[in-house]
Amino acid sequence: MTNTDEIEDSSAPLIEHLAELRTRLIRSVIAFVIGIVVAFTVAEPILQFLVQPIEATLRELGDPSPTLQYTSPQEYLFTLFRISMVFGFALAFPVISYQLWRFVAPGLYRSEKGAFLPFLIASPFMFLLGAAFAQFVVTPLAMQFFLGFADVSSIFANLLSATTGDVPEEIVVVPETTEGVKITFFGKVNESLDITLKFIIAFGLCFQLPVLLTLMGKAGLVSAEGLGSVRKYAMVGILVLAALVTPPDVITQVILFVVVYGLYEVSILLVARVEKKREEELRADGYYDDEEEADDEIVQEFENDK
Repeated sequence: MTNTDEIEDSSAPLIEHLAELRTRLIRSVIAFVIGIVVAFTVAEPILQFLVQPIEATLRELGDPSPTLQYTSPQEYLFTLFRISMVFGFALAFPVISYQLWRFVAPGLYRSEKGAFLPFLIASPFMFLLGAAFAQFVVTPLAMQFFLGFADVSSIFANLLSATTGDVPEEIVVVPETTEGVKITFFGKVNESLDITLKFIIAFGLCFQLPVLLTLMGKAGLVSAEGLGSVRKYAMVGILVLAALVTPPDVITQVILFVVVYGLYEVSILLVARVEKKREEELRADGYYDDEEEADDEIVQEFENDK
């Protein structure tokens, strides 16, 4: 066989992998496009759901008609398209993850497949859990904090309050004020949605902590003992994270700190469980010597006595 034949034979598997990758990518893109189209048909109800914490806060503060505005002709359409992109990806994620799995699985051992697949399933579940926590707990608290600084009575309510019996009902006049400038909330729909989506993405990623650390523990990159030894540094890091991704509201920051630190402790327990299972497998395969471990403990105790 000539050198040219050897090169052609060695390049054949690479070409096959590239062709397989192209097929998986095309299927993923098609699923993503379909997800966008489906999400766009219900983008308006999704938007109403996402801004519901703002609506509830405004009503609690006395606004009878909460209103969000857009200031350019294309802004509202682009907002709906942005929602379609995010939720279209969420709808297509099962297909995308399946295509990723089908591409990666042939190159993995059976034990590696069994280790990787649970994390592929747990990751979107934890992201949805974090997103739900952001939508139903964090965002309402943040909106109450942000909107609490301004007079949020709507212009409609202000104008109606100025009508008198001498003025026809269909005519509304602007009330005269003598005490400075009246601060009123005129929320833009794209900016309000931006805050909500940032909270959802931030908390969704924070809830990936147990999945990430457990996967790193399975790969031998971290240990339960090591994670426990840096617990105080982790607490400082979580406090900094809470200050960055939440408003300067102590209650919201405390909630985020408690949740993320709780996830950190859960991660330590999961990594310890992974290590215990690995130790049992090594012991069953004969790679783990209890006698050597006992001898090491005796030597250590003897050195400590000295």
